[in-house]
Amino acid sequence: MAEIIVHSSPLEPAAQPLLDGLVAEYDGRYGAVTRPGGARAEILRYPAEAYRPTLGDFLLVLRDGETIAGGAFMSHDDATVELKRIWTRPDLRRQGLAKRVVQALEASALRLGYTRAYLTTGFRQPEATALYASLGYRPLFDVTVDPVLYRSLPFEKALSPSGGVAATPVEPPAASFEEATARVNVLKAEQEQRLLARIAAHRARAA
Repeated sequence: MAEIIVHSSPLEPAAQPLLDGLVAEYDGRYGAVTRPGGARAEILRYPAEAYRPTLGDFLLVLRDGETIAGGAFMSHDDATVELKRIWTRPDLRRQGLAKRVVQALEASALRLGYTRAYLTTGFRQPEATALYASLGYRPLFDVTVDPVLYRSLPFEKALSPSGGVAATPVEPPAASFEEATARVNVLKAEQEQRLLARIAAHRARAA
């Protein structure tokens, strides 16, 4: 079987199995009514430009020309990327594909000059939590607390000795699931505004 990792975009036809797979996964685990527009609206929240070097990257694993796994990252600041859209086809899990994707994303981020990786995973995805912990990601939440009180579980990892992750404090849990949801929504809105500002600045420099 011929297997390769390629640079792509959420706009490419080859990326559609990944996007459709994520929609099915998230709506199946969390329900389509937990966010406006369901999982698809959240997955397409950011412009494709966010996943294009030097602000990001979008990788697919192709096996005999078929998309079987992939992932992406986008820039938070000059040092930090956020890993997004990590996916493996359900019938091919537990073969190390997700680990390979994460490591490829880390290597790409390093090549672009980033030194820290950040990511979040949902409270109903214990296998993802275990994967990131096994790859050296530090939880930014209290692991002894019910993950429902965070809803979105943040992690970080230094990609180089100057990554500077030691100073990042662990977040306290919310008092309720509703409070956790409100906190996550505020954080996502802030991150989206920062990303759009970085894209605008990148366009201005390129003009």
